[in-house]
Amino acid sequence: MRFTIYQESRQGGRLNNEDRTTYCYSRDALLMVVADGMGGHHYGEIAAQIAIQTLADNFQREARPMLADPFRFLQKSMTNAHHAILDYTARTTCVACIVQDNVAYWAHAGDSRLYLIRDGKIVAQTKDHSRIRLLIEEGMISEAQAAIHPDRNKIYSCLGSPTPPEIDFSRKTPLEHGDILLLCTDGLWGITPGEAM
Repeated sequence: MRFTIYQESRQGGRLNNEDRTTYCYSRDALLMVVADGMGGHHYGEIAAQIAIQTLADNFQREARPMLADPFRFLQKSMTNAHHAILDYTARTTCVACIVQDNVAYWAHAGDSRLYLIRDGKIVAQTKDHSRIRLLIEEGMISEAQAAIHPDRNKIYSCLGSPTPPEIDFSRKTPLEHGDILLLCTDGLWGITPGEAM
């Protein structure tokens, strides 16, 4: 399996960077994870670190050299991370993707996103767990109104919240040569028009 990874993380206007990213791979499988600690909650950076570390540790233990069931792996690992984070009264969003046999499997909780870009066009993306996304889907507000809405940063699912997270899963998605999987936080998609991704 051949792939190229590019990572970048910037602090932005906050006192500390609460974003965390990691990837790891075996001979036949790849894991990529992005987590965004929630700044309104204590220890957001710790929650994000626990999330990526839990997924990476589980991957290194289970990818021998492939995962038997990528979706089950994502469900179990994100749920384990959620329970580990509960001890810190902290929260984080998380998006994770497995690639093996030229097929991508992804899962997310919150508003960190995955985009699948093919031939310069977005062909798949995650849907944020946010009230704003629901308002857009119901036709109550436009994308332009969403960008300035006072609730634009409020989400209803994350790891570490008192209620179990809502974790959404992709379908098994075959990849083609040249496909790009972009995992990012709202620090990128919040300032980049969708067509520029």
